[in-house]
Amino acid sequence: MTIIRARNLCKEWNGVPLFQKVSFEIRAGERLLLFGRNGTGKTTLLKGLAGRLAFEEGDVNCSLQPEEWGLLDQQLEIPAEMGALAYVLSGIEGLPRLKQRLEQLGLLLREDRRNKAFLAEYAVVYERYLQLDGYGWEAAAERCLKQLRLAPEVWDLPYRALSGGQKTRVQLAALLLRQPKLLMLDEPTNHLDKETMEWLEEWVRDYPGTILYVSHDRAFIDRTAMAILELNPDGCRRYPGGYTRYQEQKELEARTLEAQYRSQVQEKQRLQESIRRYAEWFQQAHRAAGQHDFLRAKAKKNVSRLHAKEAALERLEQNRVELPREAASLRMKLAGGEFAAHTLLSLSGVSFGYAGQSAPLLADFNLALRRGDRLAVLGPSGVGKSTLLKLLAGLHPPVEGEVRVHPQTRIGYFAQELEHLDGSVTLLDSLLTLPGMTQSEARNILGCFLFRKDEVFKTIGDLSLGEKCRVAFLRLYFGRFNLLVLDEPTNYLDIDTRERVEEALRDYPGALVVVSHDRYLHDKVANRLLLLAPGHKPRQYEGTYAEYAQQAHAGVPDSAQQARENELGLLQLRLTQLIQSGIARSEEEDRRLMAEVVSLRRQISELTE
Repeated sequence: MTIIRARNLCKEWNGVPLFQKVSFEIRAGERLLLFGRNGTGKTTLLKGLAGRLAFEEGDVNCSLQPEEWGLLDQQLEIPAEMGALAYVLSGIEGLPRLKQRLEQLGLLLREDRRNKAFLAEYAVVYERYLQLDGYGWEAAAERCLKQLRLAPEVWDLPYRALSGGQKTRVQLAALLLRQPKLLMLDEPTNHLDKETMEWLEEWVRDYPGTILYVSHDRAFIDRTAMAILELNPDGCRRYPGGYTRYQEQKELEARTLEAQYRSQVQEKQRLQESIRRYAEWFQQAHRAAGQHDFLRAKAKKNVSRLHAKEAALERLEQNRVELPREAASLRMKLAGGEFAAHTLLSLSGVSFGYAGQSAPLLADFNLALRRGDRLAVLGPSGVGKSTLLKLLAGLHPPVEGEVRVHPQTRIGYFAQELEHLDGSVTLLDSLLTLPGMTQSEARNILGCFLFRKDEVFKTIGDLSLGEKCRVAFLRLYFGRFNLLVLDEPTNYLDIDTRERVEEALRDYPGALVVVSHDRYLHDKVANRLLLLAPGHKPRQYEGTYAEYAQQAHAGVPDSAQQARENELGLLQLRLTQLIQSGIARSEEEDRRLMAEVVSLRRQISELTE
């Protein structure tokens, strides 16, 4: 059964079409990926389908009611004070308002227990809350948050104070609670750690409703998509299967078009040669015939053949196969400033935590960043990765300890929320403020970052998140930083642009620290890892992500773990020798042996915890 039918949709930006002639259908139960390069209008299309903005042309017919839709929004705007649990419950009509009023009346009654008006209103609101099964919904919301591995201590934190991964999981919990018949997910994989990603893949595959989503995670697409809807400025096209099958079909299309194009070029050359030859024959025969009627009639036969070939050439031109123009790619080379010293930055005994948290995110933490370091910070969402980067970038002062920055160190910071960008200025004006920058040079540079023609007059606030990512890299391009601190730099980028960014970071001559859930990025750029885990001390791994993953897969311990295991083996061997040594020769020797046994058992216990 078809639940959405879109016909000839068109959306414009300042009179310029963003996309046009977009037509497609979505059937019940499908898992459909909306795919395309950054700036093609994927988020805009989702919002248009959801009724949040109007299309200039076309129409959308849907068999579902608005309350049966659910949308995961990259740029969700909610009241600053609203907590995670309150947001999850906000999808249930009328429930948050009743819950808030119950809490307010409860506080008022603590101050004045005999107030009859408060008591009467409390009874009415409480009865209505029970009718809506408010406590049942609360329990279900808490189960959803737990299922998405969000700890109870963050449930009442303001949504805006959460990490990117926590925000995504809160939105997923709200959708999980409501179970709408149609889900539209805009980049649901952004900021998610490995375990939550695996859960999301299984959830999407098993979801009883229909899902239309945007993602640039290649593995996730392969594991979840039933079909791909490729969006481009002139329409869209549907491809069955996931990303790998889509690539195969695009390659087959390209080869087929190239073969048709070559064949058409050869046919055109053959027709042009025939036309030239028949024209020459006609002219020669016409001159030779003179006034002889029979010969003149014979010469005209070449004219009809000439006209037939010209008509064939005209038909060929009308049905000409055009090779697809190669899509423009990001061209970016990040220059690093000179740095002669060995250590750019160090953290000594640093502790940091947010107000309201039971335990600090970082405690007695030490780290040194050296020249040539390319450090990847790994760990689940909420463990403090973004907080660590903000400490390195100087955005947060430590509660305890010291952050030492070498005087020559120039730090370039990329924020995952992109909140450091000035949304009120145009792309062109943002460059023209630089000393000596001309409009021609600014346009050339913006072209390298895939902003062309009238796009340079867009305000940064009107850009898609993928386009804002390119603007953030534009700032790094001019900074000549020798230390880059990057928080999820590829989250909103399309696959081709991700690969270009990976190449630029791989060739970057300075040091860098990167937080990302994109293992492809770690494979390309990291030569050292920092592993963070809840309840454990940070652990450093000297080596690449591929080496770490191979050891973890094979169960091979790293050097520190191997040393612990060697020490544990020696202690266990010594304990066995003491127990098997028999009766001691004297009471003093017996006390000494017993003390050593107790000490060995304590050390073994500490190493095996």
